[in-house]
Amino acid sequence: MLIWIILVIVILLVIWVIVGYNGLVRSRMQTQEAWSQIDVQLKRRNDLIPNLLETVKGYAKYEQSTLEKVTELRSKVANASTPNEAMKASDALGKQMASILAVAESYPDLKANQNFLKLQEELTNTENKISYSRQLFNSTTANYNVKLETFPSNLIAGLFGFKAKEFLEAPEEEKSVPKVDFGDMA
Repeated sequence: MLIWIILVIVILLVIWVIVGYNGLVRSRMQTQEAWSQIDVQLKRRNDLIPNLLETVKGYAKYEQSTLEKVTELRSKVANASTPNEAMKASDALGKQMASILAVAESYPDLKANQNFLKLQEELTNTENKISYSRQLFNSTTANYNVKLETFPSNLIAGLFGFKAKEFLEAPEEEKSVPKVDFGDMA
């Protein structure tokens, strides 16, 4: 009778380890899938940028150094080896793109160009998808990291060497409070 009790306990313990391990693997894969979604949107943005730059170049003799900087940042995003590295390059690229899009304000013909408007709209949609994907990545990362730190899954995580994932954080300049000045109005 004692052998049966020990056997049942061992079987329950094995089942508990299997279920816990599979849950951790599932969470880790969801985190990787969420990063994959960000990666897809970054690639989409990188594919849109050359068309947008060519359209802008046709209307404005914009600084060559700015266009070169955008090309360089596109390469950094494409060649990043970690999610944080990719997002840092992506944030820098976003800033450069904002300055290029601001050029349209100075060129009414460019602002009215259908190709430019379509590319600008696609780029805006892609930026929104990147933002959503970042949120999803951080949510899945939080769920995964919680499993790594809570009992009893932390025992299984330690046993099989699961490691915590890093969150994607907003750049410092985006965290600062914007200054609003209504002094020039009236």
